[in-house]
Amino acid sequence: MEPLQEITEHELAISPRSRFRAAMILALAADALQIFAVPLFGEGALSPADDLLDVLVAAILVHLLGWHWEFLPAFAAELVPGVDLVPFWTLAVINVYRKWKQITVDEQDVRDQLKALPKSEDSSEVKARLR
Repeated sequence: MEPLQEITEHELAISPRSRFRAAMILALAADALQIFAVPLFGEGALSPADDLLDVLVAAILVHLLGWHWEFLPAFAAELVPGVDLVPFWTLAVINVYRKWKQITVDEQDVRDQLKALPKSEDSSEVKARLR
């Protein structure tokens, strides 16, 4: 019999794209629940179900995507009666994704520019500064 292999944290790592996909599904589900189940969530901060849902969604989104300032106004707006009918969780995740995508594109542009530099002593200094 072979010994059981340990599962390391590295093997369980989830790609950023999968994290955003899970976060978007969660945000859409939470916003849809708040919109279509208005009697349960219509009171805003006075509804324990609404508060519990918003705290859970905020905690899971922060776990999936890390802390982003977009989550704070979304959480605050979800506490206001009537305003929570706007899909703030979905908008927050879309904005975080947009910023992440822009950073990824910018990093790729820098890599492409570094590859195009001529081979000289100056280019190695530039590469060292950009890392």
